Amino acid sequence: MSAVAADPGVLSAEMQALWARVAADTGPQTDPTLLPAAEGRAQSARNNTRWNVNLPPMAVDRQVWVAADSGLGSHPCRMRILSPANAEGGVIFFVHGGGFAFCSPETHERFARVLAEEARMSIVMPDYRLAPENPFPAGLLDTVACLRAVLDGEIEDVDCRPLLIAGDSAGANLALAAILHELRDDRALPDGGLLFYGCYRCDLSGESYRRFENGPGLTTERMRRYWNWYAGDQAIDSDELACPLVATDDALSRLPPLYLMAAGVDPLFSDTMALQARLTALHRNDHIDIIAGVTHGFLQNTNELEAAREALRSAGAAARALKNRT
Repeated sequence: MSAVAADPGVLSAEMQALWARVAADTGPQTDPTLLPAAEGRAQSARNNTRWNVNLPPMAVDRQVWVAADSGLGSHPCRMRILSPANAEGGVIFFVHGGGFAFCSPETHERFARVLAEEARMSIVMPDYRLAPENPFPAGLLDTVACLRAVLDGEIEDVDCRPLLIAGDSAGANLALAAILHELRDDRALPDGGLLFYGCYRCDLSGESYRRFENGPGLTTERMRRYWNWYAGDQAIDSDELACPLVATDDALSRLPPLYLMAAGVDPLFSDTMALQARLTALHRNDHIDIIAGVTHGFLQNTNELEAAREALRSAGAAARALKNRT
């Protein structure tokens, strides 16, 4: 585990300054989860445009479509492919976050491009179906179908090995759930995973959900609404494909090597720490970085925050290390 400040949950001066600038620029805004889904999604997309500037150039930037798989239950799904000039082989299959309901490969474009450069690997990003219109397991099934297409070598000019699966927030949930899904089906697995400040259970009783109940940024009630949208009218709290923290010890012990990252000022902090505790109890050697003083979603801010740039340098190094283990 990386060294952290005595209390990683104290907002850093750099993060405070960024929040102040955002508040001055945008003024009061309605919580997007209190809007109709399409309106909240549009507001989220507009807000994310501020982070997707000064984009690192890519040697490859293209889109492909993965056909629907009727046996799996997936729908046709677009994938964005980014490859940096310094690519050295291998691919990161990156699942964007957004509460299962918002965002896209484009809202996470700078994040993905910086990670691609730091890892020296290509990035493939699925544009999976979103809740609440498409509740669990729709987004997961699209993610699995796209992952299979890459692993099966169906995508032209994309390395299928080594392959790391990655995701942030809800995307980390989907990435981990995709591995568990493929374990169940005895299918080919990624060679490793990069999981950034994920949500791994719909139990919001963890200490960080109380401490950071009102943010800044993500709040506990907003997270509750995301989970409700994702669940629809289903009970999902005991399903490992929705809440990976309820997976059996056997399933977790069979996961490929993982790299975890937690943000110190984040309601989801408890989820990453609970996952790390489960993995450690199984005598695994998964690495975790705790980034002190930053809020949920801070890796969107690599144009503004040195902490975000440094965190992705660490994630890139972790990706290269995982790739070299194959």
